[in-house]
This record gives sequence, C-alpha cells and structure tokens, in this order.
Amino acid sequence: MSYGQGGPQSQWDPWKPHSQQPWSSGGDDGTPDWAALAEASESRNKRRKLLFIGGGALAAVAVGTAVAMAVVSAGGSNDAHGTPTNLPASASVPRGSATPSFAPTSAPPPLDPKDFIASAKKDTAPLSADSLFPGTQLTMGDTVYKKGATDDTKNCASAANGKLPKILTANGCTRLIRATYSNGGVAVTVGVAVFEDQATAAKVKAQAAKNAMVRSLPGKGVKSFCDSAVCLTTTNAVGRYAYFTTGGFLDGKNVTNKDTQVFRGGTDLQQFTFNQIYRRGQAQASAAANQ
Repeated sequence: MSYGQGGPQSQWDPWKPHSQQPWSSGGDDGTPDWAALAEASESRNKRRKLLFIGGGALAAVAVGTAVAMAVVSAGGSNDAHGTPTNLPASASVPRGSATPSFAPTSAPPPLDPKDFIASAKKDTAPLSADSLFPGTQLTMGDTVYKKGATDDTKNCASAANGKLPKILTANGCTRLIRATYSNGGVAVTVGVAVFEDQATAAKVKAQAAKNAMVRSLPGKGVKSFCDSAVCLTTTNAVGRYAYFTTGGFLDGKNVTNKDTQVFRGGTDLQQFTFNQIYRRGQAQASAAANQ
C-alpha cells in the first residue's frame, strides 16, 4: 500500500488498534506530526466531557420517571383491589351504606268479578229484568234483535217446560227472569234462573242438558211460538246463575240443523246473557275495591 499522495488516507486514533498514524505528507523521514496529534487529543477530551454531561441528564430523567411511577402505583392500589387491606381487626367496610333501602311493597291483587256472582252472600246488587235486559233492542255483530216482553217470577217452575220445572224446584231456584228477542221471522226467549251458589247452578246445568227448556214468552209484538213445533233449546251457567234459551220460527215451522238463523239467535242471546251477568260481577268488584 502506498502512503504517498494519491493513495487512500485515514486518520490515526491511538484508541483504535491498527489505525494509521498521521505522518507528514510532505516528508518521508519518519518523524510524527506532533501538532496533528495534539489537536486530535484535545478533540477527544471535548467529546468525552459532553458524553458525561449528557449521561447525567439521562440519569436524571430516569430517576424522575421512576419516582413518578412509584407515586402512581401507590395511589392506584386501592382502586385496583376495591377495599383497603390494612384495616384493624375490629373494623369492617360497610356495604351499601350509600344506597337507601326500602321495605318491599306489592299492590293487592285485583278483585275477581266471578267471586261476586258465585254466591248470594256477595252478590247483593239489585237485580231485575230491566238490569239484565236493558233497552228496547239488542245488536250483536250486524244483527239487530227487537226486545219483546219480559217477565220476573219467584215461581220458577211456572216458567219452564219438560223436566226443567222439577229440576229448578229441587235445586232451590229463587227467581226466573225472562225476555224475548226477535229478528225477522225468528224469536228467542232467554231465561235466567237464580240459585244460592255456583255449585248449585252448575248442577242444574248438567241435569237440564236434555228435555228441559224455558217456556217461550210472547207479547209486545211477538206472537206465540214454540208451543208445539220443534225448537232449539240451550242450557248454560255462570256464577250462581243458570240460563236457558228457546228459539224457533214465528210461523210454527220446525227447526232443522240447516236453519242457521235460529242457531245464530240462540248463540247471540247466550253470549249477551253471559256478558250481562259477568258485568254484574265487575261492577260489584269495582265498588268493593274503591271502598
């Protein structure tokens, strides 16, 4: 390798082994360039001093960071665990002290209308033909029935036919209230028999399932019907009431299974009577709840 002009040049560093010593480029007598050596030594001392100063600043930052981390850790320990762990043995952490507590409350159950129509002891509201069958006509769906005559008797057997008079008497019927409704050439009489309790009314319903009927009631524009012709009869009960329907043609024609108008009349009058008796129970339940 050539150390003369034109060859590769590198600085000599006494701290690096095998580094190139700076010789004078103008001579070849082997004498070191003492001025260059002194300048290199001074430069190294300055760099070393700056490194020391910078290192101290970094150390200060590191210490400051460690202190900050220690403060955060100490302040967050209770948040992480929820409750302090160094309480004295006799102390305890109160639970729920910040939340007020109230005694459990519940609204009383609503009164059942069926309870008021189940026995004479609770079913004390006034009862009449006008309260059961009010107005002058009845509308069920798109069918309007004109109300005819009404009747209210304590002699239940006198308003019944077939086996029904005997059944009513044996079970202690106290009243039999009737009303007749007509539509076109069809008329239906509905009768409501009153008993002491619900069990008796249910018994009458079962016994009157066959060959027992309420007597048809003519009057107020409705001529006699179902005196000798075949008619449709139904029996049902709700609460302490048993109710019956007898329906047929005003011209005396026998009712057959194809006569849907008669069947619809019987169904409508049954539904209306049930609704009226149940409303009676609702009214008494509401009055009792407001007392």
